[in-house]
Amino acid sequence: MVRCAVVILNWNGIEFLKKFLPGVLDYSSGNDSIIYIADNGSQDGSAEYIAENFKGVNLIRLDKNYGFAGGYNLALEQIDARYYVLLNSDIEVTEGWLEPLISFMENNPDVASCQPKILSFLQKDKFEHAGAAGGFIDKFGYPLCRGRIFDKTEKDEGQYDEQTDIFWSTGACMVVRVDAWKRCGGFDADFFAHMEEIDLCWRFHRSGYRVAYIPQSVVYHFGGGALPYNSPFKTFLNFRNSLYLLYKNLPDRILHRVLFKRKMLDGIAALFFLLKGEFKSSLAVWKAHMEYYRNIKRLKEKRREAGKEGNKDFTGLILNKNIVFEFYIKRHKTFSSLKTNL
Repeated sequence: MVRCAVVILNWNGIEFLKKFLPGVLDYSSGNDSIIYIADNGSQDGSAEYIAENFKGVNLIRLDKNYGFAGGYNLALEQIDARYYVLLNSDIEVTEGWLEPLISFMENNPDVASCQPKILSFLQKDKFEHAGAAGGFIDKFGYPLCRGRIFDKTEKDEGQYDEQTDIFWSTGACMVVRVDAWKRCGGFDADFFAHMEEIDLCWRFHRSGYRVAYIPQSVVYHFGGGALPYNSPFKTFLNFRNSLYLLYKNLPDRILHRVLFKRKMLDGIAALFFLLKGEFKSSLAVWKAHMEYYRNIKRLKEKRREAGKEGNKDFTGLILNKNIVFEFYIKRHKTFSSLKTNL
C-alpha cells in the first residue's frame, strides 16, 4: 500500500494538464506518493496525451463522463493507499505543498479530511472561489468560505493563516483518509458535480471525525475549468444539490422548517435571475426543484442510511445566520465581518 495517491480527475482538460501536470510531478512525487490521472471519458485526446508524454503517471480510463462524484468513486476503487489527495487539473501546486497536509493527517487520526490555502491563479494575492481558506455552510445550506462569500473573494493578507477546524474541505484540493472515505461511503454519485464534498464532510462529522484547514500548504486554482461560473448547468447543480444536501443530513426537528425557508429563498433567486434577463438561470432553478421532487423517494432512503453513520453534535461548525441576508442586506462582504466564532 502506498502512503499517498494524488489523483487528478480529468475531463477534456488537456490544456490544463499540459500547463499544470509537470509542476504536480515536480513537487508531489517521492515520499511514498504516486500520481494518478483518472480520465472521465474525455474526447479531447487527454488520455492519449498522458500515455504518450507522462510514462510515470498512472492512467485510469473511464468509459464515459461519470461526473466529479461518480468519476472519483470509480477511480478510487482501483487505488490502494492510506490517503487520497483529490486534485483538480487546473491547480498549480507549490514546492512543499503536500508534506504539511500529509503530516497533519498522520498526527491527527481523528481528522478525515483537510485542505490547503487556495489562492487564485489569475490574481495570486486573492483567495479563490472554490475552497479559499476552508468551507462552512449557513443554517439554510448556503456554502461560504473564509475568504469568499458568494462571488466576493478577499485579498490574502494573512488573516486566515492559522490551522483550524472547518465544516467542509474543497474537492478542488482535499486530502482524505481512506479508512474514513470507505466508512462513510465516498461521494454521493447522484450529486454528479458540486457540493458532493460538503455532503461527504457532513457525514464525516456525523461519524465523529474532524475536517481541517492547513494554511502552511498553498496552491493556486485557475477555477471554472470544467464548468464556467456563470453556466446555467452549474446553477442547476448548485440549487438541486443544496436541496439534496439538506434533505439527506438535517436533523428531524428542523428538516421541514429549514427546507421550506430555503425553497422560498430559491424562488426569490429565480425571480431575480428573471428580472436581470438571465432566463436560462431562472429556468435552471425551477428545473433543480423539479429534479429534487422526482428523486424524493430515493433521498428518503439515503436519509435513513445517513442516520446510521452517527449523529455526533457538531452544530458549532454551522453558521447560525442567513448568509443571503448578511451579504445582500447587512452588507457583510467578508467572513470576518460576520462576527461569528467559527
